[in-house]
Amino acid sequence: MAAVTGLGTALPRSVDQEALWERGFRAHFGDSGFARRVFAGSGVRSRHTVVDPFAEGVAGWSTAQRMARFDREAPPLARAALREALDDANLAPGDLGLVAVVSCTGYGTPGLDIGLAADLGLAADAQRLAIGHMGCYAALPGLGAVSDFATARGLPAALVCVELTSLHIQPPDRDPEQVVAHALFGDAAAAAVVHPDAPGWEVLDVVSHTDTDTRDLMTWRITDHGFRMGLSARVPDVLAVAVRPVVEKMLARHGADVDGVAGWAVHPGGPRVLDTVAAGLGLPPAALAASRGVLAERGNCSSATVLLVLRELSARPGELVVAMAFGPGLTLYAVLLRRSA
Repeated sequence: MAAVTGLGTALPRSVDQEALWERGFRAHFGDSGFARRVFAGSGVRSRHTVVDPFAEGVAGWSTAQRMARFDREAPPLARAALREALDDANLAPGDLGLVAVVSCTGYGTPGLDIGLAADLGLAADAQRLAIGHMGCYAALPGLGAVSDFATARGLPAALVCVELTSLHIQPPDRDPEQVVAHALFGDAAAAAVVHPDAPGWEVLDVVSHTDTDTRDLMTWRITDHGFRMGLSARVPDVLAVAVRPVVEKMLARHGADVDGVAGWAVHPGGPRVLDTVAAGLGLPPAALAASRGVLAERGNCSSATVLLVLRELSARPGELVVAMAFGPGLTLYAVLLRRSA
């Protein structure tokens, strides 16, 4: 059975949330009391960013300028995260049969996948997969794809998520959805190496649930000034309806229930999202401590975040962990993992 045998992360410089507010977002949002309350209540204490957003005037950049900066900043983060994951798995780049790269914050061709192949010395016959614009949940279908490859081909595979959300600060306006998005998101890269037959986090199941009737509640639109997020306040309410049935159905297929899960790697889309998951599943406060800790120290880093949370968890052999993430659709993805010896 394919298992996650290595995890790695790479982060740019850390910036204090209060400093971001005082140095830029306070003026950006016209010293709005609403914006101040959102930033203070975001659950974020610090974030990581590849740019100095206000000193560099990112809000006025064209999409082309933002993509050029992504091309410069993303490759070293991707390399560092994958190197760390490979070291953790005791593998070399040439051992990989597939590398899947996930991002919804930057694009170019030749892309990150080809850059990694060249910079790390992947085998010429190593396969590549680019997963783009799926949003915050994309790491989990990506993990499913590399796990399926490892199982079917008998070769190690890797997943690399690189998200540079700081490149998409929008021109100033008073849109409440923009206030929430700008209060939450940070930059990060994270990688996972999957082996077809080695101890680690066994990938038992991957499930999804998409409610297309609510597809307008979370959006990620390409504009002339980067990518603009739409994030309705109704998102947690919609997730509240789906989360327990989806998780219970997945667990039941493996003879388990919610009480039998030892750890939860839940994407911290924001404090309300985490509260909704905890209430919907009847989890004690400590169950989502890793998710809240990642939100506090790194913010919401889109697809990379759930891997950041998984890296914070530990379990004894045989114990189950559920990884869960949410995004446009509205879509919920969940993965059932079991710790092997």
